[in-house]
Parts: sequence; structure tokens; C-alpha cells
Amino acid sequence: MNAVTTLPLDVESLRRDFPILQAVLHGDQPLVYLDNAATTQRPRQVIDAISDVYETKYANVHRGIHWLSDQSTDLYEEARQKVRHFIGAVHREEVIFTHGTTESINLVARSLGDGGFGGQGGSLRATAGGFRAGDEILLTEMEHHSNIVPWQQLAARSGAVIRWLPITDDGQLKLDELPALLNERTRIVAVAAVSNVLGTINPVAELIAAAHAVGAKVLVDAAQSVPHQPLDVVKLGADFVAFSGHKMLGPTGVGVLYGRRELLEAMPPFLGGGSMIRRVTRDGFEPSDLPAKFEAGTPPIVSAIGLGAAIDYLDRIGLPAIHEHEQRLTEYAHKLLADFPGLRFLGPEPKHKAGIVSFVIDGIHAHDVAQLLDRSGVAVRAGHHCTMPLHKRLGINASTRASFYFYNTLAEVETLAQGLHEARDVFRRQKK
Repeated sequence: MNAVTTLPLDVESLRRDFPILQAVLHGDQPLVYLDNAATTQRPRQVIDAISDVYETKYANVHRGIHWLSDQSTDLYEEARQKVRHFIGAVHREEVIFTHGTTESINLVARSLGDGGFGGQGGSLRATAGGFRAGDEILLTEMEHHSNIVPWQQLAARSGAVIRWLPITDDGQLKLDELPALLNERTRIVAVAAVSNVLGTINPVAELIAAAHAVGAKVLVDAAQSVPHQPLDVVKLGADFVAFSGHKMLGPTGVGVLYGRRELLEAMPPFLGGGSMIRRVTRDGFEPSDLPAKFEAGTPPIVSAIGLGAAIDYLDRIGLPAIHEHEQRLTEYAHKLLADFPGLRFLGPEPKHKAGIVSFVIDGIHAHDVAQLLDRSGVAVRAGHHCTMPLHKRLGINASTRASFYFYNTLAEVETLAQGLHEARDVFRRQKK
């Protein structure tokens, strides 16, 4: 197989920034890392930024009155400003550091769902703004468990009802059914900007406009979109946006919740403890101002600073170029595997999807496919990808997923295709 397409990025130069991409597996197989939807690798610039903090500037933030604490606090808040700029938020207070997308979604489900708007932290009770029996939560059939389970827990606590926007057989939302699902009882719509399995790029702006028309709020799970495509939360009109650092070159253990300031100010705190208070007495407490109000305890200091370094790196490349590069890889993968015997792609055509190619192969379990690809040094994901309802809708138990980032090459896509052919040959021999 010979690649005939040119790529917009100097990928080989960028790959030199990633020490792990130089790894050789099983003695002689160069690593082909195609599991980027699960987590991305880190460039030397991010690794060095993390090491520098620990070696020269680390202390707790917003507490100490000494030089190290000042240095650490400044870097931590600089990272918040970098995030604010990266997603187009207006106010730094709208950027809440969490430990990941999952915590960000849980924060909204708990704070908005249990307390609603207007609650006082010291009152320790749900207000009239909390969810009640008969309120509705609208999800889609393609959501990750992290954008399902917190809402199921809220529904169980409150008596709210979850409704589902279905998908087509090729993995796109059935938008014609949206008007019948949205009504004055809809309190929130929670939707993935990009499906972590199908790769579908959802029309989030259209969904937000429709939800706002009936008075509902919208949470966008942007874990699979923020690292790959430009985002302007103001133009989008999003109420809440959640994403993770480790899917965009940053460390694990740090995530972001963006929320419109007026909403966050009206919501009660999610966690209680240090940092999130202005005053505590034996009778109650007064929460602090944003963003501290939602950052109880010691925050992910070094992880947030590392995320800031990752944003610097992504800004230098440019998200439009990253998206274009990934689309070419996706198109090439579809082209190489189009005639693969028994292989069925999940999701829409490449023009409607991000850099995710999931598939099933007749007669070969996804786990076996992934294990055999690993022999060729190819790392992919196999299983239900934390989307069991979606897999049930598709009539399958598991799938194999290859997911790309800007440091992947056309040659690596060819290695994937060759590895799949070799895996099929292994199963042919075993059946004889």
C-alpha cells in the first residue's frame, strides 16, 4: 500500500516531540498509537512543564504567603486564562477546574439538579429550582456512560424522566424527532459534540437553539471535540461545556467545566471543604465567589499547569490544521478498508465524522482483533467503549476503534489495514 495523499502538517517533525512515539514493541514493532479517543500522548514540552513545576515552583495555591505559593498560584491561574482563551469564554470565572469530564458532568447534575438556581450554600436544602418529578432530561442514544449515569442518578433522586433522541442506522441524530421530545418540561439537554464511538460530529448549535426555545439548558460533552476542532462557547451559545485534559496532550486528573457565569453564580456548590468557602460557622457556611466556589479542596495544581502547556502546544499547531489532518486520515482508513471482507464501519461517512473509525468484523471478536493488532505494534481500543446503550442499539456487543490525532501518519493507517488482513489470515488458519 502506498500513500498518495499529502498531509497539511509536518507530522514527522511534530512526532519528534513525543518520546513515547519512538517506542518499539515486542522486540521489533514500532508503536502505532491509534487509541487517541481514550487518551492522547504528551509532548516533551508538556512533560518538561510538569517537571519544572515540581522541581522549582511547587506549593499549594491560594493559601501560602510565601514565594513558592505565589509562583504556583500564578501558573495555576495563568492556565485558567489559557483555557478561557482557548474556548472563547468571556470571564475567567467561567472556567472551573475539575478532575475530568466525568466530574464536570456530575457537578452540573448534582448542583443544578439537586439545588437548582438561587440556593444558599448554608441552607443545606434543595431549592425550588431543583429538579422535580415530571421534569425531563433529554439525552441521545450515542452518549458515553459519563453523560448518562449522572442523569440517571438525578432522575432516581428527583423523579425526573429521561427521554432519548434516537439515531439513524448510520449514526446520526434523528433531528426530525427533536420537536416531539422538547417541551416546557425539558430542563436540560445533555449531548456529546462528537461521539466517542461513531465519530459523528453533532449539530450542537442547532440543538442548543432548539433547547433554548423551550427554556431548557444544554450541557455539551466536548471531550472528543475540544482537542480536535475550534470551539467558541459564546458563539455556540452553550450553557455548560465539559472536557478533559488527558485527551488533549495534557495530564490525567484535570478537566474543565465551562458554565455561563450567571448560571454558575446561581448554583449551589457541589463539594464542600477548603477553598470553596468565604466563611464557616457552627451554624452554616457562606460559599466563596467563582471559580473557587466549585473548586473544593486542593485543586489539580500541576495537572492544570500541564494543561496550560498543552494548550500552548495546540495553539502553535492550530486546531483547523489538526482537524483537516485527521479528516484525511479518516478518509484514507475508509478507503483502505472499504473492501475488507466482513468489515462493517460504525457511524457516518468520513465527511460527517471526526478522526474516529470504529468497526466490526464478521467472525472475529473485537478483543481478538485488538490483541492481534497489538502483535503488529498497533494500539486500538476494543469493547463497548463506555457506550453500552449505543452498542445495544447497533445490535452488537463490542467493536474495535481506531482513533487518530495530528501525530498519526498515512503510513500508520496502512499498518492498521495490513494488521487487519494479517488478523483475518490468523483466523482463517485456525478454522482449518
